[in-house]
Amino acid sequence: MKVAEAVGRALVAAGVGQVFGVVGSGNFHTTNAMVAAGARFVAARHEGGAATMADAYARVRAAVTVVSVHQGCGLTNALTGIGEAAKSRTPLVVLAAEATEPHSNFHVDQGALAQAVGALSVRVTSAADAVAQTSGAVLRAVHERCTVVLNLPLDVQALDVPDADRALAAVAPPPPRRAVEPAADDVAALAAILAHAERPVIVAGRGARGPDCRRAIETLAERCGALLATSAVARGLFRGNPWSLDVAGGFSSPLAAELIRDADVIVALGCSLTMWTTRHGGLIGPDTTLVQVDDDPTALGAHRPVHLGVTGDVRLTAERTRTALEEDGSPGYRTPDIADALAERLSWRDIPYEDTGTRDRIDPRTLSAALDDILPAQRVIGVDSGNFMGYPTMYLSVPDEQGLCFTQAFQSIGLGLATTIGAALARPDRLAVAALGDGGALMSAVELDTVRRIGLPMVIVVYNDDAYGAEVHHFGPDGFPLSTVEFPPTDIAAVARGYGFDAVTVRTPADLKPVRDWVAGPRTTPLLVDAKVVREHGAWWLEEAFRGH
Repeated sequence: MKVAEAVGRALVAAGVGQVFGVVGSGNFHTTNAMVAAGARFVAARHEGGAATMADAYARVRAAVTVVSVHQGCGLTNALTGIGEAAKSRTPLVVLAAEATEPHSNFHVDQGALAQAVGALSVRVTSAADAVAQTSGAVLRAVHERCTVVLNLPLDVQALDVPDADRALAAVAPPPPRRAVEPAADDVAALAAILAHAERPVIVAGRGARGPDCRRAIETLAERCGALLATSAVARGLFRGNPWSLDVAGGFSSPLAAELIRDADVIVALGCSLTMWTTRHGGLIGPDTTLVQVDDDPTALGAHRPVHLGVTGDVRLTAERTRTALEEDGSPGYRTPDIADALAERLSWRDIPYEDTGTRDRIDPRTLSAALDDILPAQRVIGVDSGNFMGYPTMYLSVPDEQGLCFTQAFQSIGLGLATTIGAALARPDRLAVAALGDGGALMSAVELDTVRRIGLPMVIVVYNDDAYGAEVHHFGPDGFPLSTVEFPPTDIAAVARGYGFDAVTVRTPADLKPVRDWVAGPRTTPLLVDAKVVREHGAWWLEEAFRGH
């Protein structure tokens, strides 16, 4: 058995069931070996899309996934998606063929490229070690929660693996990552802080999306009277809880921001407290006690100084702290007045606004609220980056923490469509909804073919202002020329029809009837909504976002 085949079979034996990629000569045999061993392969039209599909699938499915790319240019095409995955610490294996001959047209320093975007670079170095090195890459991706670029040199691929069947028989999926037990002194310190808190808030992040985490956090919050919030990537974790503030950060509603800012204690559970989640620290009051819990000690205080850092698993820490608290805790932040306020004016949909729509362009708030009513509640949403992104993120409800796949760690436009494809395959029981700007939609339009080819009954909503709206609204008020970021109108609905989609152009709420009909129908063909949105105003969160540049 050649190394190329053995590596593919080893990846599947190590638990990989889903592969995305673009196949060329260098990754042809290994990808086919994975398919023959039982993995599902989805061919993307661009390596960047393949990497993001794999990233999203791994996040939503909570399963290590592979993206397979050609040597050299295949890897460079995928780098933005790999960078997003690495920044988000997605357990992902990038199977990259490698040309090690310096005179090859395909030769680049692939190890340096991987490291430059924050991924871990490893290499298959010999036929004898190929299977072990491959399964070791999967193990590291899972246990270190990282993106691994597994370089597979062309010359090594062609070698014979000694006793390959025996080596493959020894491969098994890696065991789950062991939960980190918090130190007793840290638990006692956290319990003491919460016991004296009058207005505590718990903010849960990606690290709080594990099994039974919601139950443990809600039980702790009830004991100490805490309000509950999430970072954007964990939106939906506390869906239906009457004490939920929804998202903490730049997308927060005015009431949520006010209550978080007035908290005397904020406990971040599996949340990295980035500038987005804290509004550059503006949501943390000057006298607020800040606690951070994470099972990675290097994450504690990485973005903001904390008064107490606890190294521990989120669920275990919540359970231990709840046990350490007295039974008759104070009501904390959970007063009747707060309950009434949350019920009446927490959601962005509860906040009155002046509809700025015209006969030619629809207000994005009106569009998003109408779509929220039309689309089924069981949905998984992928959102691209841009001026528009806050509207679908906050106006479209999600059923739980798996309802929003938010690939925004790199802030790249053009990832939203591929994100939603990966999420749709991970959750086929839900309607997939991609929310894109016109810039990101046109940048990734090649993957419309992937949607139609693999038969995804997806809805794609394009918030089309014929511009890179974020730059227009950031630089325009200061009088800078905008010709480099504004474009002639594009009939994106016509583009989608060319790929085999149903499509509708929306300028007013009345134009949404075909969307209702599509939802009520068989949904055998994907639908694209080319929504011509008003372009006179920037989104509420925009200037906060530009402070991070």
